[in-house]
Amino acid sequence: MDRWTLQMGYPVVTISKNQSEQLPTHYITVSQEHFLYGQEVRTNNSLQWQVPLTVAVGNASRVCSESLIWINNKTETHRIGQMDDKTWLLGNINQTGYFRVNYDLQNWKLLIQQLHTNPQIISIGNRAGLIDDAFNLARAGYLPQGVPLQLIGYLPEETSFLPWHAASRALYQLDKLLDRTDEYSLFSDYVLKQVASRYHQMGWPTNGPGNEGNVLQASYQTEELQRELIMLACSFGNKQCHRQAVAYISDWISSNKNRIPPNIRDIVYCTGVSLMDEDVWEFIWMKFHSSNAVSEKKILLEALTCSDNIFLLNRLLNLSLTSDLVPEQDVIDVIIHVGRNPQGRNLAWKYFREKWDILNDCT
Repeated sequence: MDRWTLQMGYPVVTISKNQSEQLPTHYITVSQEHFLYGQEVRTNNSLQWQVPLTVAVGNASRVCSESLIWINNKTETHRIGQMDDKTWLLGNINQTGYFRVNYDLQNWKLLIQQLHTNPQIISIGNRAGLIDDAFNLARAGYLPQGVPLQLIGYLPEETSFLPWHAASRALYQLDKLLDRTDEYSLFSDYVLKQVASRYHQMGWPTNGPGNEGNVLQASYQTEELQRELIMLACSFGNKQCHRQAVAYISDWISSNKNRIPPNIRDIVYCTGVSLMDEDVWEFIWMKFHSSNAVSEKKILLEALTCSDNIFLLNRLLNLSLTSDLVPEQDVIDVIIHVGRNPQGRNLAWKYFREKWDILNDCT
């Protein structure tokens, strides 16, 4: 265990079908290296691990065989089940090992085809793992970015929470990198295309009168998937999602009864503040300082940072330091969340520099 507990980080294991003329097709080549996000720091890569690698061979109709291989060296050749041009390899079955897995591009292509034609052949845990590994490998420069984006093209058929969760985490990271580029609309349109059918099928949680005592509530995973899809749809600009969020906020303002389901309040508040006028921002600010629930106050405060109005974002930054209404420990959170808003990015950085001495005294 010393290599896992005393060395920093973890490895990326690359599995390739052996292309050598000398070896038959049931051999694979496996190599390992320290997984790092910065390509420039990979030059001195002397770290090695003892890796328990599970590998399965599969084809269009089934996963055929699974074997455990111990990897001790930088590069090794191992014999596994018979393969041909249409069989694919899958490593780290159900994500039981603490490492990432990469493949040769042909194998990635076969896995993508499998997910697009019959994703159920690959288990839920492996589908989530493939998405998570592919996006992180692309982010670190081991893979072209097109591979993970092609991989998630099967998501309209995905009914489980874990693969959607893996995809959404990666997509929000990409969103932050691309939101100031000319090609951003291509990216957001592609994400919405993947989300649309499953979002419309799942709908919104029901929170009307008479549902309080409903014993047959949706399972936790179903609720979480519904929340994930609503967040993706609203974040990337689905019009129906925007209308629903605005309707919820309007109902709250007109009736003074908050009928928004608790597990999606953060999404609805943020979407409403970003789309609606200054009066809504004032309403949320008023609710923030009249609420006694700490968790609700946190959600309301974060929602105020979602505004597209520079004046309101600036006002919030100033209020966070000068007003007793914002707890001292939440001041830095306000700056962070304003900074995550594309409209507030430069504002937050400027404010952070100007108020550094005061902020430094707070910590």
